[in-house]
Amino acid sequence: MVSRTSKFRGSRMHGRGKKAGRGAGLRGGRGNAGLHKHKYISVVKYMPDHFGHHGFKRPQSVVACNRTMNLSELELNIDSLMKEGFAEKKDGRIIIDLTKAGIDKLLGSGKISTPVEVIVDDASKKAKEKLAEAGGKLLEK
Repeated sequence: MVSRTSKFRGSRMHGRGKKAGRGAGLRGGRGNAGLHKHKYISVVKYMPDHFGHHGFKRPQSVVACNRTMNLSELELNIDSLMKEGFAEKKDGRIIIDLTKAGIDKLLGSGKISTPVEVIVDDASKKAKEKLAEAGGKLLEK
């Protein structure tokens, strides 16, 4: 008995007409069908990052960082902090609430000459020393 394939040798459509069978048979399958097989060259050429995992997500414990401010910045921004309501004058002293302003830590870079009281969650050793020298103090929450 003659095999089906050899029976259709020389025939372009093998008896299936222009549609070539069912579904999307003529086009090698619908959508992403055959991307690992007969459509692999299109993956290599046009979608090189289509398969697999790419990159990684850093853990939040590593990503989270403090918002900081230096003493020099603090002195420069006293007026703007007062306008925004993060600082106020009480009994001739300026009290600045950096926690309200979204600052987590006060750093000791720069100089400060204005005696201020600062409310902040954390401060560096140098910042504490320089504040005390200027006549101010640190009120940690």
